[in-house]
Order: sequence, then C-alpha cells, then structure tokens
Amino acid sequence: MTEPDLDKPADTFARLAIELHDAPGVDETIDAVVQFAQQALSCTYAGVALYTRGSQAEIAAVTDPVVTTFYELQISTESGPLITALRDRSTVLIGDTGTDDRWPDLGVKVAELGIRSVLDVPLATGDAARRTVGVLGLYSSEPDAFTTDDEEIAQILAQHASVAVASARHEETMAQAVDARKLVGQAMGILMERFDVDGDRAFAILKRYSQDTNTKLRDVAQQLIDTRKLPH
Repeated sequence: MTEPDLDKPADTFARLAIELHDAPGVDETIDAVVQFAQQALSCTYAGVALYTRGSQAEIAAVTDPVVTTFYELQISTESGPLITALRDRSTVLIGDTGTDDRWPDLGVKVAELGIRSVLDVPLATGDAARRTVGVLGLYSSEPDAFTTDDEEIAQILAQHASVAVASARHEETMAQAVDARKLVGQAMGILMERFDVDGDRAFAILKRYSQDTNTKLRDVAQQLIDTRKLPH
C-alpha cells in the first residue's frame, strides 16, 4: 500500500480513494482503510467495526489482536466508546484511558491492554438519516496522542471509508443476487427436463421446497445442482 504523504493531503486522499475503489471486495476495502489510517495518523493500532443486518457490532478488520480484545470487551458488555460512536453517530475521543471515567469498568482493562488514547469515528452513509454503518477506531499506546488536526484527518478518512464500504457492500449484494438467479435458473432447467414441466411449475417446486425446509431458495437450487436431488 502507498505510504501517505500528509504534506499533500489532497493527493493523499485522492490516492486513498483510488485504492478503495480498486479493492475487489468488502474485506479488502476495510483492510485498506485500517492500514491507511494507521499510517496516516501514526497511531499504534487501528480497527473497523461494522453494523450487521441485525444491528449488532461485528469486528471487520484490525491491525493487531489487541484491538480485537478491546472490541470484544465492548461488544459483550454493550458499553464503551465503540458502542457510543455506533449508537450516537458521534466521534468519541479519550485522551487517557487511565483517567477517563465515562466507562469505569472498561478503563482498567483497556489500560492493561496498553491502549491509552482512543479516537472512534463513525462511518455513516450520506442519506437523510445518516445511517451508521460502522466505526473507524484509532488507538495509541501514548496518552493524549490525538490532536485536533488528527481528528479532522480521521473524519475525512471516515467519509472516504463510509462511501467505499457502502459501495463495496452494494456491489457484493448485487453480485450475490446475480449468482443466485443463475443457480435458480440452472435448477429450474434440471426440473423442467426431468419432470417435463414448464418454467413456472419448476420455479413453484423450488419455492415450495424452500418454504417447507426453511432453506434459502438459492441453497435449494445449489443442492439440486450438486446432488440432482431436492432436499427432504
């Protein structure tokens, strides 16, 4: 990955936008974000947590297992700067985890992990409701590590990341939908040939098996293609 040159911020974020656009999938996009963030802000660790469809926080990418532990502590207790940034759609800055008293139960454990400064910035889509899709987290082993300039850079980075993640998710969903249609079409062809039925009847058979077995339609189709048998 290209080393960011913060003496030319416009060029820096232009390169980031290109790298995010060229990333082949959601995982690669998020990994590019955390790697760039760690370099651009000169922080010790970085990570990204995303909201899943069930509105649960999910660890998406980290630069060190320490961040995984930090995230797991917050997700399990539903408390901490990560959870606050997700729920309130607001940036959370902790100058020193050793003295910050907003999450007393978490503070001691975080200090033991070696995280002294925290900067959690929400990743939000640009729609009217500014739906939060996740949080970009920047962490340092030194207290008071993040300046006002760092916070501004992090927010710009988060804006780029928000668009990139939302776009990658959309493209991945569309690709899955196309793949599912191909599978269903192939399975329908098998049923039409075997049982001498038309397309509507073949689709109705697949749909019935999907409902009766509580299985996704594409999975029923995949099983028929793989085994030449419908699920019991």
